[in-house]
Parts: sequence; C-alpha cells; structure tokens
Amino acid sequence: MTGRIEHHPILGSLENRKQILFHFDGKTYTACESETIAAALLANGVRTLRVHEEKGTPRGIYCNIGHCFECRVTVNGVKGIRACLTLVEEGMNVESGVQLPVPFKEGGHQK
Repeated sequence: MTGRIEHHPILGSLENRKQILFHFDGKTYTACESETIAAALLANGVRTLRVHEEKGTPRGIYCNIGHCFECRVTVNGVKGIRACLTLVEEGMNVESGVQLPVPFKEGGHQK
C-alpha cells in the first residue's frame, strides 16, 4: 500500500489489519480497518475533502484532531461529519462538501 506507514515501532505492522473498501465521491478506495476517513483518503492520495461553502476554495485535513472542522464530509447521507474523527467502515459512502449558492446579491445587499 502506498501512502501509509507500513510499520511503526509502537503501533506495529499494517500487515495484520484487514483491508476494507469504501467510496468517496463515487470512486472506490481501500482502507485499513480502524483507520479514520481522513487517514484513508490521505493514504489514497486524496487531499481535498470539501470546498469552502461560499468561495469554492479547496479544504482538506488541517488539524487532524477534531478542532477545526475543515474536514467535514457527508457520510451515508449525514452532513457535517468530521473525517479526522470518524472511522471508515466497509461500504461506507463518503461525499465531499460543495460550494453553496450565496444568499446575497452583488454589493452585499440582501433581497
């Protein structure tokens, strides 16, 4: 597997962990059992987990400890799930966040 630490002096070897499949934005990826969604996506080369709701700029893993909310994704239809705190599960469907329509007209005046 590329992108993962194969052997850690304290945590041990990845060879003993079961491989599972999950989906992100319609593509199928492999994860290790007990891995977070963020770690699994990062190991598979995915860096953008969502875009800023108003500006459309890419967002990804920032703090990786649940403080910043930058890694929010939709998991099995539930929005706002933090990928860095949620363990990936077999067959899980994960979707990235998208840019939303801005409720204000040009010039900052609401109609």
